[in-house]
Amino acid sequence: MPIRTPSTLLTAIRDLGVPLPVRRAALDVAGKVVLITGGADGIGFALARRLHARGATVALVDVNPDGLAAAVDALGGQRVVTAQADVGDRPAVHAAVRELAQRTGGVDVVVAGAGITPPPATLRQVEPAAFDRVVEVNVTGTLNTIQAAAGEVIASTGHIVVLSSCAAFTPGPGGAAYMVSKAAVEQLGRALRLELAGHGATAGIVYFGFVDTALARATLDDHPFGQALQDRLPAPLRTRISPDQAAAVLDRAIARRAGADVAPGSWRPWALLRGVVNVLADAYLTADPHTRALVRDLETHSSDSRSAVR
Repeated sequence: MPIRTPSTLLTAIRDLGVPLPVRRAALDVAGKVVLITGGADGIGFALARRLHARGATVALVDVNPDGLAAAVDALGGQRVVTAQADVGDRPAVHAAVRELAQRTGGVDVVVAGAGITPPPATLRQVEPAAFDRVVEVNVTGTLNTIQAAAGEVIASTGHIVVLSSCAAFTPGPGGAAYMVSKAAVEQLGRALRLELAGHGATAGIVYFGFVDTALARATLDDHPFGQALQDRLPAPLRTRISPDQAAAVLDRAIARRAGADVAPGSWRPWALLRGVVNVLADAYLTADPHTRALVRDLETHSSDSRSAVR
C-alpha cells in the first residue's frame, strides 16, 4: 500500500467529501476594538496593556471600579474605555457591552476572561452559595458576555476567546466548583466556534494551567490544602506562568484565530491524551493513601472552621 504524502492525503480526504478547515488571514488588532471582561487586573489587564501597545482600543469590563480607574491611568487614558458590571448580572452586562460598542463604534474581538474560585472544599461540604456564585460568574457570566457581544463580533467578522482551564480536564479533589465551571466554559467555546463559523466570525478556547495571579496565590499558596495538592503534581505541571506570559498566549491565539491553545506547554500532552490519562489518574488517585489523607484533612479543617464561626 503506497504511503500518502500530506498533500495527497488532504486531497483524498477532500475527495471523500470531508470539509477541511478554512485558513483565515491573521487578525491584526491595530485599529480594532477588543472587549475584555475581568480587564481591571491579572491576565485581563496584562492582555489589555499588550494589545493597547499594538494599536487596539481596549474596552474593559470589571466589577471593580477602582481597578478600572487604575487601568485607565496605567494605559494613559487614550484608546481605553471602561464599564463597571458584574458578568453574572445579565442586564448589567448587556448594558455595558451596548454602551462600550456605542462609544467605540463597534466591537471586533471579545475575551471572556472574568472568573473566580472559592476556597478549597469537598463537594459534600462546599457552601452551596459559593458553588452557585462560581457557576454564575464563570459559566453564566461567559454566556452573558457572548450573548451581549456576539452580534457585534459577527458584524465585524471578528473573534471571541473564552478562558477555560486545565482544571476542566484534570481530576482534583477540593476544587470541583472551579473544575465544573471551566469544563462548562470549554463546551460553550466549542459550540460557539461551530455556531459562528457560518457567519464568517471565529471563536476559540484558551486553557491555562497555573498563572501567578492573586486568585491562584489565594487558592494554592495561602491555603494548606492548595499547597499540599500542588505538591502532588508532577514537577512540569507545577510550572507557573506570569500574567504577561498568559497575555502573550492570548495575543497569539487572537492573531491566529486559534480554535484552542494550552499553556504552559507542559499541559499539552495531558490535554491531547486526556481520555487515557484521566482513566489512569482517577484510578491512581482514588487508591492513593496520600490523596485520601489530604481529603480527610481538608474536611476536618473545614468542619473546625465552620464550628468556630458558629
